[in-house]
Amino acid sequence: MTLSVLLNMAMFPTDHGESKSKYVSEVIKVIRECGYPYQLTPMATIIETEKISQALEVVQNCYNKLEELDCNRVYSSITFDIRNGQDNRLEGKVKSIEDKIGSVCK
Repeated sequence: MTLSVLLNMAMFPTDHGESKSKYVSEVIKVIRECGYPYQLTPMATIIETEKISQALEVVQNCYNKLEELDCNRVYSSITFDIRNGQDNRLEGKVKSIEDKIGSVCK
């Protein structure tokens, strides 16, 4: 059976100044290297995996990277949407809305 795990995640250190882009960039590199489809947004990154264990491994790998960068305090917001019998929801959920109201991106 097909399973889609959407992981909405924001992760960054709180102990390294006001700007976080240096650290978020490193987290995004880790996500990119995992090979799963993902979408970066201004507030978080959405990743789609086929198993909850894969999504949790992505979270762990991202934390490990920040730990390597001497981050002593890390904030993370994580939300899952897990659905059986579906795939490609990263694109499909947006397409479903656009089919009803047209393009949603400016």
